[in-house]
Amino acid sequence: MIGMVTKQMFFDRKAVTSRVDKAARKVLSKFGAFVRTGAKHSIRKRKAVSEPGSPPSSHVGLLRKLIYFGYDPGRKSVVIGPTPLHGTAEAPPLLEYGGKARRRGRKGRPVMATYKARPFMGPAFEREKPKLPAMWANSVKA
Repeated sequence: MIGMVTKQMFFDRKAVTSRVDKAARKVLSKFGAFVRTGAKHSIRKRKAVSEPGSPPSSHVGLLRKLIYFGYDPGRKSVVIGPTPLHGTAEAPPLLEYGGKARRRGRKGRPVMATYKARPFMGPAFEREKPKLPAMWANSVKA
């Protein structure tokens, strides 16, 4: 009799773990949506080039449209960021972190171009991170 009562109190029961998984999916998806929205709003549409260290300018509007988030159930985490577009796969990391990339120069000759960081995902994540504990509060419902 005592063995049965003790076994029912463990947290590895299917009912408890499924509720925790459902709450994690909901909270992390909401967090991903907030970070995505913050990153999209930080990218201003204008013709001028942004200053290094500030979010990039959007000349066409493509970068803002390509920022997504998705919940990964295998890792129980959320992935947030721009998706690579054919031919522009290195552009989002270059904007976020800076670096060097090969580009065509005059007369089609390849040249090495240096880019300064214009982070937009990292600052959006840091702005939303303090709100995450409040999102977890009372998230697992009985």
